[in-house]
Amino acid sequence: MSDELVQLERRSDGVAVVTLANGKVNALSTQVLGRLHEVAVDLTDDPPGAVIVTGGPRLFAAGADISQFAADPDPSTFEIAPATRVRELGGAFLTALNAIAAIPRPTIASVSGFALGGGCELALACDFRIASERAKFGQPEILLGIIPGGGGTQRLARLVGPARAKDLVFSGRQVGAADALAMGLVDRVVAPDELDAATDAWAAELAAGPSEALAIAKAAIDGGLSTTLEAGLELEQHHFVEVFGTDDARIGVASFLEHGPGKASFH
Repeated sequence: MSDELVQLERRSDGVAVVTLANGKVNALSTQVLGRLHEVAVDLTDDPPGAVIVTGGPRLFAAGADISQFAADPDPSTFEIAPATRVRELGGAFLTALNAIAAIPRPTIASVSGFALGGGCELALACDFRIASERAKFGQPEILLGIIPGGGGTQRLARLVGPARAKDLVFSGRQVGAADALAMGLVDRVVAPDELDAATDAWAAELAAGPSEALAIAKAAIDGGLSTTLEAGLELEQHHFVEVFGTDDARIGVASFLEHGPGKASFH
């Protein structure tokens, strides 16, 4: 059953597609998050050239399965789940989305429709976000009297800055694709009927690149974000030396010397 909730397809062009398929709104239950983690581990152990994460043509994901935060969901006898259960749910988000973020290849969230709460946080765990013109983003947890627990206070602030992150988190408001692009939450916006083709083309272009070098570049950038500039520069030097030991460097440098820039074929 879990395989049906999150589907994985590996394409011949080197692109892997992860598709959420949990009902009408792709609610991120613990079962879905567990499957996401399994898929991310698979893609880390046997990485493709690039990864697309999508919720399908209607929407990306409307957020967490809120019913799982209730010990008793009956309105007349409602009780919040105990702290141990809340910690378990929060841990499922942390484990799954950290695993998505750690995939050692470029990842693209392809967003059609709503990406709210945990859905927005899943998109934030990817390297890039491409959105349909009708996409909507938001962290509406504050409207339930809670806060984001899947990276919405951390990845969002690092991406768009603390003031914009506080605006979205404090208000719980939704923003359209154009506003998301303007604030840096989204990288590209396309017409709804162009989303799949645009995402596929972008992912295929990345997949055709030097996979080892891309993985090392991602490790350098992501690793440097969590430390000081001085330590980040040292980390960059470490990875700079490391990349020269790869086949990508051998192919790329040899091609440059023989044919000039931009002519190397890495696959």
